[in-house]
Amino acid sequence: MSAETPAAPVGQFSRRRLQFRAWRGTRPFWAGLFVLLAGFPIMYFPYAHLQVGHLTLAMATTGGAGSLIIGVLLVVLGISLWFQKHVRVFAGVAAILLGLVSIPVSNIGGFLMGFLLSLVGGAMAVAWAPGEPPAEAAQEETPGTGDGPEALDPDTTILKPVVGEPNDLSGTSPANGANGRHSAG
Repeated sequence: MSAETPAAPVGQFSRRRLQFRAWRGTRPFWAGLFVLLAGFPIMYFPYAHLQVGHLTLAMATTGGAGSLIIGVLLVVLGISLWFQKHVRVFAGVAAILLGLVSIPVSNIGGFLMGFLLSLVGGAMAVAWAPGEPPAEAAQEETPGTGDGPEALDPDTTILKPVVGEPNDLSGTSPANGANGRHSAG
């Protein structure tokens, strides 16, 4: 065996797991999962008939339609966090607001389960930032000459006039005699 030969062939399950892991690492996966899971208790409890022994508890309230809308929106926001990572700030703030609105509308936010999941997921979505690709991180880790910041190029830090070429297209430069005035009129 050479150093290039793998010890065991990678199976279908292992390859799919690694693909999922790479996909999950490039987006706010856990935030989307929490927001998605927050929608289910908010949607479920207003329509549920819970059995406690022989006693049936019907949680039907006037806010049933409102809690259904809040729950569906949270599920959609959770899925959009998975597949459209650029809407993470909007989806996170919307999840937090929907979680807060679910307190009076939907049985104390799905008995606090949906409320807490939406707050945690929304905060995670707002706080998530995409990481650097490994190739760029390796390039930036080249050793420098000291602990201070790298020196700036002195030719680009101060704007200098170009000698021999007129770079003022407005015609108001003191060099062309306009003295700050436009030549029209």
